[in-house]
Amino acid sequence: MTDETLFVGTADAEHIEMYLKAIWHLKERREGVKISTIANMLNVRQPSVVQMLKKLNAKNLVSYNKAGVKLTEEGQEIGASMMRNSRLLEVLMDSALKVEIDEEMVCGIEHHMKKQFTDALCTMLNHPRKCPHDHEIPMGDCCQQ
Repeated sequence: MTDETLFVGTADAEHIEMYLKAIWHLKERREGVKISTIANMLNVRQPSVVQMLKKLNAKNLVSYNKAGVKLTEEGQEIGASMMRNSRLLEVLMDSALKVEIDEEMVCGIEHHMKKQFTDALCTMLNHPRKCPHDHEIPMGDCCQQ
């Protein structure tokens, strides 16, 4: 009998990553990062967004005040990493596996990808610059060569 290790991720970490990804995406689309926009994008209520922004502000992942919401350097890195993961997975499904892109599956996997895996996937896919939806894929260290 082999020993298997099962991993239980934390929903809290995934929620944080989703908020940072949403803010990063809104910034990329040059849309205003408003509480209502984040709420609509993540399908949550506005008070939940305010609560999470306060939490992200305390963790120094966003700068949240009356002037608005801005990603800190660390928040920017996490947001870009999440977008990179999801867009590379979309390229994998569409171009390499020739299966329909399943956003729910992408969202489930993207939180568990480590840098080594993401860079290997990017290299295997020949460092794509755009996802199937024609959005830019943030570059990783593996793309700098």
